[in-house]
Amino acid sequence: MAIIEPTNQEIGTNRKGKKYASSTRFWHWLNFILISGSLLTVLINSTLFDRAQGDFVKGELMNAGASVSDKQAGAVTHGLEDQVWGIHIYFGYALAALFLFRLIAEFFMPPVQRLLPKLKKAYQAYFILKKERGAAKHELVVKGLYLIFYLLLLIMVVTGLLLALEDYTSIPENVNHSIKEFHGFCMYMILGFVVLHLAGVFLAERKDGKGIVSDMINGGG
Repeated sequence: MAIIEPTNQEIGTNRKGKKYASSTRFWHWLNFILISGSLLTVLINSTLFDRAQGDFVKGELMNAGASVSDKQAGAVTHGLEDQVWGIHIYFGYALAALFLFRLIAEFFMPPVQRLLPKLKKAYQAYFILKKERGAAKHELVVKGLYLIFYLLLLIMVVTGLLLALEDYTSIPENVNHSIKEFHGFCMYMILGFVVLHLAGVFLAERKDGKGIVSDMINGGG
């Protein structure tokens, strides 16, 4: 979903005259890069380095003149998979640090740029003031989706850290398995949000929201 731009009155309350704070823009693009990188590692491991690829690895090594058993080929595939998961973990640490940065930055933004005041204003516009119901409903849905996104991201960060630090948490293996499943479920939910967000931005750029992407780069006027 595309973000509805703040009104002229709201913009005027921002001392820098920007629609989007520099901290928000920094978080937005770096967060996009980190989530994309994290998803890419999952994609690589689920395709190229899946354990079912052991036969392929064995065949390639034998074509190169090596004598390899199924167990040895599986060990190679597993080793490559672990390397990629190591990169995935580093992406997760960076994502956790960035999420913390976003939480802290929220307290230093003007109220007009904070998520919860925006959500409250959208709620009041739709349910209390009941003016321009179409635009108010759109804004409320958009802000609600962003709140859900932040909650999913929080769950992703917490469950990811628990999995990365499982050697130090003493969490039972069956619980860790459930955490891993939930972590993966949230990842797919976030992927769905990203697709929805990109589709919303694309549609808005073609209609009345032209300039959203450039505003998220330079802050808007």
